Amino acid sequence: MFPKLDPILHSELRLAVMSILAGADEADFSFLKKQTGASSGNLSVQIDKLASAGYISVEKGFKGKMPRTTCKITPAGQEAFASYVEALKEYLSAGK
Repeated sequence: MFPKLDPILHSELRLAVMSILAGADEADFSFLKKQTGASSGNLSVQIDKLASAGYISVEKGFKGKMPRTTCKITPAGQEAFASYVEALKEYLSAGK
């Protein structure tokens, strides 16, 4: 039987954000927007969903006079992402 895929991570944009954050210490909103090609509104909603799930932390502040939102993956997010990747590997290996 195949493992259940985490519905929070089983969204293209949320998975992209988690993939970026898994490989970086932190990333700001502008960087995530550029890398994912998402609209500001959609990215904001998906970041809120990941933060509500406890998978990322979000810090809002300023860089000079400009607002800055910074995201970091949490230990729970790292664990969920690793489990998701392992589940995908099981799906992929089943066809061999």
